Amino acid sequence: MEVKEIRLEDLDTEKFIAKKVDEISSMVGEGLAINALSGGVDSAVVTMLGHRALGDRLKTCFVENGLMREGEPEFIVSLFKDMGVHVELVDAKETFLNSLKGLDDPEEKREAITQSFYRDVFGDLVRESGARYLLQGTNYTDIEETVAGVKRQHNILEQLGIDSEAMYGYKVIEPLIQLRKTSIRQMGKALGLPEVIFNRPPFPGPALAARIIGKVTPERIDAVRGATTIVEEELADSGAFQYLAILHEDRVVGMRDGKRDFGLQIEVRCWESEDAKTGSPTRLSFDVLDRLAERMTTEVPSVVSVTYNITKKPPSTIEAV
Repeated sequence: MEVKEIRLEDLDTEKFIAKKVDEISSMVGEGLAINALSGGVDSAVVTMLGHRALGDRLKTCFVENGLMREGEPEFIVSLFKDMGVHVELVDAKETFLNSLKGLDDPEEKREAITQSFYRDVFGDLVRESGARYLLQGTNYTDIEETVAGVKRQHNILEQLGIDSEAMYGYKVIEPLIQLRKTSIRQMGKALGLPEVIFNRPPFPGPALAARIIGKVTPERIDAVRGATTIVEEELADSGAFQYLAILHEDRVVGMRDGKRDFGLQIEVRCWESEDAKTGSPTRLSFDVLDRLAERMTTEVPSVVSVTYNITKKPPSTIEAV
């Protein structure tokens, strides 16, 4: 299937909303659908479109994969409850962590996430509910990077020749595949989402597994989760497109109290971008960088080194894995 991009300057949000609500309603008919809400702007916009189209015939689920931001599941469930949308919290931490055990290759980790999500978690939910459709927030950049071979985005199926009905037992509906992130933010605003959602920094589908170079363990997840909290607190007013923390694979030599401390290295990334196709590092002040380093080395156990990425995309990418 060839997907034609709708550029921001050509997007009429009200017409797009009406069209997608009608398409979702027509595809699902009188049946049921499940919606994958992760808390990002893409999935949040799809959630609101789906509920306008289907009402109570859409079952919205937040999958707790053990790889999310600190407090994210509770925050998202509460926020959408306030908007009149019931979100079922699905505990799948064991499924995802077991699938990632021992893996350090980025593509193998992405494939493990993909199978855990589509085959194991949503496969079971679809069978239990009788739903035949899954709504998700795939965007145009996800497709572009996957097809070009930059990286396999876990939510890309049809564009790689994968028949979700034959493989998993349900059809995937992707209302936003013609839009990039900036356009989706406009959609979120038009749909009445709070700014804390439609303007929050992007978060990868594989979640914190995409920000750990090397093996994914509970201890390493805790480290990058703590670093992520600090980065998002300190850079929230930066105006940047995206900001994140990466945990490196090798331990590095540091020192505390005059003694050797063999610990972890965190890489901070902060990006200026319009569409995630290209990006430039934000020129943060040294005071900001100094504060990031101070907080991480005191608040995140075992971190002894903090670096800042100054490479443009390309040749770098926004996410590390």
